[in-house]
Amino acid sequence: MTNTKREQVMPWLMLGLLALIWGSSFILIKQGLAVFGPGEVGALRIVSAGLFLTPLAFPKLRALSRRQLSTLFLIGLVGSFIPAFLFALAQTRIASGLAGVLNATTPIFTLIIGALFFGIGIRTRSILGIIIGFVGVAILILSGESSNLMDNFNAYALFVILATICYGINVNVIKTKVSNLSSVTITGVSLVLVLPIAATYLLGFTEFVPKLQAVEGATRAMLFVVLLGVMGTALALIMFNRLVQIKTPVFAAQVTYLIPMVALLWGLAVDEKIFLGHFIGMAGILLGVYLANRK
Repeated sequence: MTNTKREQVMPWLMLGLLALIWGSSFILIKQGLAVFGPGEVGALRIVSAGLFLTPLAFPKLRALSRRQLSTLFLIGLVGSFIPAFLFALAQTRIASGLAGVLNATTPIFTLIIGALFFGIGIRTRSILGIIIGFVGVAILILSGESSNLMDNFNAYALFVILATICYGINVNVIKTKVSNLSSVTITGVSLVLVLPIAATYLLGFTEFVPKLQAVEGATRAMLFVVLLGVMGTALALIMFNRLVQIKTPVFAAQVTYLIPMVALLWGLAVDEKIFLGHFIGMAGILLGVYLANRK
């Protein structure tokens, strides 16, 4: 393969790999929850990602100002730490495939938060996309076995929405405050800064160690979450930021449309209940995201 063809093919391979990694993260969370509680899964995910990136991040700490470190700590909280706990908590009561679909609302909340708090303009077409996206979310959350929509309502889905709001804040903070830093610095340092909190909570305030020693299948569940932390939180974030650099943000954002499909396929593979309304809701969310972000 020539260099030109490799340069053309590589971004698409990276896009597909990102969709596979992030689309699979929800089923990995579910595997971890088979043994551990949501707090343990969330903390272990951050500890795994932080430890993996420490060798890359630690040398960069001295070059950063206090203001940059404060911003990166905020990014670590809203971009990784808080969502890790929220997704784990949500998936104690909702299917992993549905969590993956609701995750696709991130670009919508990025637009809303950018317009409300960061002075970023928003177009009429984007407003239409936001409305359609929210209709899709409502359909998704209210779909189920019962003909009474409120009987199908699951408040735990709102934890995923809260996580995507955190992601929306994170994207805007990165764009407006630390866009001059490399993707490795942003990802690595932000995770290393929240690592002590996650490790303290995991080892000092949960039953993680006793479960690991006594519960059958605990090692297997732990390895699933470690894989989630290393691949889905650490390497995937670096890869995504690199994809933005070698192509464009619009190209990289296409992963938003692929993640729900991968997540739903995993859900079907493990016999999660997926109803017609869930697919209609997904179509509404993705259409809303497309209209909201279309240039």
